[in-house]
Amino acid sequence: MNQTLYRTTAAQPLSAATMNKVLRNTYALLSMTLLFSAVMAGVAMALNWPYPGPMVVLIGYFGLLFLTTKLRNSAWGILSVFALTGFMGVTLGPIINMYLYRYGNGSEIVMMALGGTGVIFLAMSGLALTSKRDFSFMGKFLTIGILVAFLAALGNLFFNLPALGLAVSSMFILLMAGLILFQTQQIVRGGETNYIMATVTLFVTIFNLFISLLNILGFGFGRD
Repeated sequence: MNQTLYRTTAAQPLSAATMNKVLRNTYALLSMTLLFSAVMAGVAMALNWPYPGPMVVLIGYFGLLFLTTKLRNSAWGILSVFALTGFMGVTLGPIINMYLYRYGNGSEIVMMALGGTGVIFLAMSGLALTSKRDFSFMGKFLTIGILVAFLAALGNLFFNLPALGLAVSSMFILLMAGLILFQTQQIVRGGETNYIMATVTLFVTIFNLFISLLNILGFGFGRD
């Protein structure tokens, strides 16, 4: 699923204590949701659950995203985040199984995609936390870029063109890397103070990075 939601607000200076609290809460919740999503993906893989299909995935994702957004200022929002990320983990399991069964080196492709996702996330997060440059100008470009890439991905569901699929995956890798940089700096500079929504944004960027890297690596290095 190649779509995400984030808020762009006028950045206000945060105290060091407040910044650290938002970052700490975001990364703590992100770590727990990544683990929960991985467990759910493992369950889906072990039980060999089929991929539910694009429409079910889109409806489930946007429905749970809407619910999380509505509940973001309450404790119920945390449960909603786990529901959303768990659902995404369930949809990821069949995709990973497909790569494992389709390619002789499927496990290598999955590990390479996982490692690449980690490297990109750490690099962009580190840059956002240490750079003095203001990346808030990226907000509008990211919004437009994600919308275009999402529509292109939907179009490719009908046309099923390998070249278009690779182009979309490449676009999402660049866009998600930029979104990690943008979102993390928004936390640091006060543009995003809700750690639930920050967690959702970062989780979805990681999810999209992994899926996009799987697609590109499978096409370029997959062995039947």
